[in-house]
Amino acid sequence: MSLYTLARDGDMEQLTDTAKNSDSAAVRRRAAEMLGDVGDPEDDRTVDVLIHLARNDEEDAVRAAAVDGLDELGGNGLERLIAKETGVDPNAADWAAVRAFAKVLGGANVPEYRMAAANALGRMGDGDAVGPLAKRLADPDPRVRERACLALGRIGDPRAVGRLKARLDDDHPAVKSAAADALGTIASGEALAALLDLLDDENVSLRRLAASALGNASSAKPVPKLAGALADEHDTVRRAAVFSIIELLANAPTKQSHAVRDAVVSELQDADDETVTGPLVEILEDATQARQRRNAVWFLGRVTSAEPPDHVLDALVDALDDDDKMTAQFAATSITNLEGLAVESTLIDLVKDDDASVDARAKAAYALGDVGGDRAKETLDVITDSDVDKQIRKRAFASLSKLGGVRQ
Repeated sequence: MSLYTLARDGDMEQLTDTAKNSDSAAVRRRAAEMLGDVGDPEDDRTVDVLIHLARNDEEDAVRAAAVDGLDELGGNGLERLIAKETGVDPNAADWAAVRAFAKVLGGANVPEYRMAAANALGRMGDGDAVGPLAKRLADPDPRVRERACLALGRIGDPRAVGRLKARLDDDHPAVKSAAADALGTIASGEALAALLDLLDDENVSLRRLAASALGNASSAKPVPKLAGALADEHDTVRRAAVFSIIELLANAPTKQSHAVRDAVVSELQDADDETVTGPLVEILEDATQARQRRNAVWFLGRVTSAEPPDHVLDALVDALDDDDKMTAQFAATSITNLEGLAVESTLIDLVKDDDASVDARAKAAYALGDVGGDRAKETLDVITDSDVDKQIRKRAFASLSKLGGVRQ
């Protein structure tokens, strides 16, 4: 039976037995990870097996996975692990525990104990741990350096930024990635500035991480650099850059947002279509901030192909009924940049839909004046003489005039 099946079925007895006794180091490592994911911190057997693996397994990777499994599990498993060898009271008050773990972090000869102490200090989130953790960024064991980086990110104190920046040049990719992740979480100006250069790193994971983290910046300054990332060969980096650009523009002052938006639209147009339109549609459908939706719908009208895929067209048409009037108006304007039978048909269906809102139907009528053909003229002509809301008839008449009236 697979480890996945054991975890899915909650067969903790078999999962713990496999973690402890399998002849395969890879299986023991994966089982330790799963125990951390699905185990119960109150289950002594689960905790005891992870502690056993962390202390006694012959493979570094398995011991490291067991330490991280205890951290993921929660409860006092990490404290119990260290208490086995150091005498640290697993039930000590927080301030006393911070001091005790800091002592272990700085003085334990066994690297797994230093890893466990770093994880525990990060989980506690106490600012007094910043100094001891920052010192361990120079630990000779890269696994300790990695966990010290992650712990500093969990605490989120900008005092650690200088030391974390230095680890961006670490020889071990996992440490470098953990440092970048921590800087992105801290998200101070200095921290995010350090990530800009990572957009050109040879490691795709670091480029993606940097592109995503830069969305936390307090100004739109990173947008031009992020726009350059839209040419990245990996779609995960391009998608992260799109999300961050929209996030930054939504939070920038209006005047600055408009200037930057105009400056990067060409890069968005040059990027792979679905790489850009996919995230923009997600933002339009899911974002709670009106300014995010406005920017997404504005870009959609300028970067999608003239004959858009159905999901893009559907998102724009749905946005005609957005609660934010400016987003709805942007959607109508964006639709006028499109063409094709699908666009015309979708708008005609909306104009004729008695269950749709008056605003949405009126904006659909408006857009038909730019994208409609003979079928649109016939539909609009009927509407101008029908018993519908005055706003819809007014927009239908204006669009009908633009299209030259109905054929005789």
